[in-house]
Amino acid sequence: MLKIRLQRIGRRHDPQFRVVLTDSRRGPKSGGFKEILGSYNAKKGDIVLDGDRIKHWIGFGAQTSGTVHNFLISQGIIEGKKINVLPKKTPIVDHEAIAKAKEEAEAAEAKVAEEKAAAEEAAKAPEEVVEETPTEEPATEEEDSSESEEVVATEAKEEETPAEEEKTEEAEA
Repeated sequence: MLKIRLQRIGRRHDPQFRVVLTDSRRGPKSGGFKEILGSYNAKKGDIVLDGDRIKHWIGFGAQTSGTVHNFLISQGIIEGKKINVLPKKTPIVDHEAIAKAKEEAEAAEAKVAEEKAAAEEAAKAPEEVVEETPTEEPATEEEDSSESEEVVATEAKEEETPAEEEKTEEAEA
């Protein structure tokens, strides 16, 4: 099976890679490859790819490594989602989404600051005291009848209380 992957060619502490088409059974350092399809300078971040040849070989069934697949997507040669080639515990960092989130957070902070300033201005302004007269609504007949029943019940309790006191005094004597 053919594989499109990176082959390191740089010196120590100067990583540079070739993008090569090779047999998947060959090791990456063996030097045996079919065709050079591009290069990648890791220090500078330069990616040079031959898009036509890569599409040609993918059409013949060549598979790409995860990193080369991500390069192809970022260069616009193929479409799709990027693959997480990092260890499972390390997610792919989407710098565009992070920048967008920072902008939204700054906008929200600015809005809060404006609202706080407006609230302080309102607190500093002299407040006008407006006295409102409470308006009483006329009570309905049902409310009047319930109030009169409550008054009659409290009067009845008051009348019973002195009589009960006399009975308790007689019982004590």
